[in-house]
Amino acid sequence: MNNLTQSGSSTNPDITSIQTSISTSLYDENLIHKVHTSHDGAYVYLGNKRFLKDDLRVAFGGFLNPGLSPAPVHKFANPAPLGLSAFALSMFVESLIKAGAMGTSNVNVAASLAYFYGGIIQILTGMWEFSIENTFGGTVLASYGGYFISSAAISTPWFGIESAYTDPVEFRNAKGFVVLGWFLFTLMLTLCTMKSTVALFTFFALFSLKLLFETIGLLGDVEKLVTASGVVGVIVAFVAWYNCYAGVANGQNSYIQAKPYKLPEFHAE
Repeated sequence: MNNLTQSGSSTNPDITSIQTSISTSLYDENLIHKVHTSHDGAYVYLGNKRFLKDDLRVAFGGFLNPGLSPAPVHKFANPAPLGLSAFALSMFVESLIKAGAMGTSNVNVAASLAYFYGGIIQILTGMWEFSIENTFGGTVLASYGGYFISSAAISTPWFGIESAYTDPVEFRNAKGFVVLGWFLFTLMLTLCTMKSTVALFTFFALFSLKLLFETIGLLGDVEKLVTASGVVGVIVAFVAWYNCYAGVANGQNSYIQAKPYKLPEFHAE
């Protein structure tokens, strides 16, 4: 029995060599060594698959994908437009109130949107993005869903967050620290879109600017900058809606489609 056990557990060098060869060859087959294009430039070849060049470009704004990539393996509807529309509407209402449009200042209506549409729905779309192998899109939508829920929680008396501060200056500074953290996170995401399209990069760049204005306004007690952040936020909402439209409008359902414009790429010599 001991002899059988020992001989069965011993490693055959020939088998090991074959297994290594097979795993290496399978790994090499999945690598994309070069990207080729057709003579007329209409098609792009990624590995042994062919894709329309325009279809790959659309996979930036409307799909929240900052890089050139083929369709995912799992068949699933594109969740990015839903997440972008949830972000856009919640940001639009919140920013109008923050800008003091038509004398409004109470954010309770915006909080209702932030909890359900900008919060829960956007987090769900983030999870769906992960299921179709879009790490960037999932990180963006799930994180900004948390952004809206946390913002709504701060302004909701039931949570007792604001009432826990006896000093209004301390409360304002604490809010400033939170917004500062979101600014740094969004700035990081902006750097990840510098090779994408104008619309997608503009969305993150303007949202970074909005958060920067709000951070300085809160920490420096400059109310005009907080108001300015609301104005920029309205513009951010429209850019988000544009990217949403790019993801749902196509030749089958609309005569007007969002044409993606790619940012210029710079290569080091």
